[in-house]
Amino acid sequence: MKQFYSHIVKIETITAELDKLDLTDEERIHLAHLIDSSLHHTILDAILSQLAEEDKRLFLKHVHEDDHDKIWQFLNEKVDNIEEKIKKAADGLINELHEDIQKGQKEKK
Repeated sequence: MKQFYSHIVKIETITAELDKLDLTDEERIHLAHLIDSSLHHTILDAILSQLAEEDKRLFLKHVHEDDHDKIWQFLNEKVDNIEEKIKKAADGLINELHEDIQKGQKEKK
């Protein structure tokens, strides 16, 4: 499913790393779903931490409705540099995942 932040966040480097691992298709798919879920929750947390209580409800309503235009209009009105904040949160998680994969590969050897 395409998320409202898909144009900002690129996970191809992680999926490429998963492809290098000795995994079954089922394991690879499961890990990809876990990565997507972790990324989604990390980004939502980063956004929600920037919003006032009443704005959080409206933002989540827009997310539930999957209306990307409304989401971006709302976020750009409420949070300065929101795209940069989303990218920073996502990049932090992606870097952690890369480190975890590399650590796992070293331990396996």
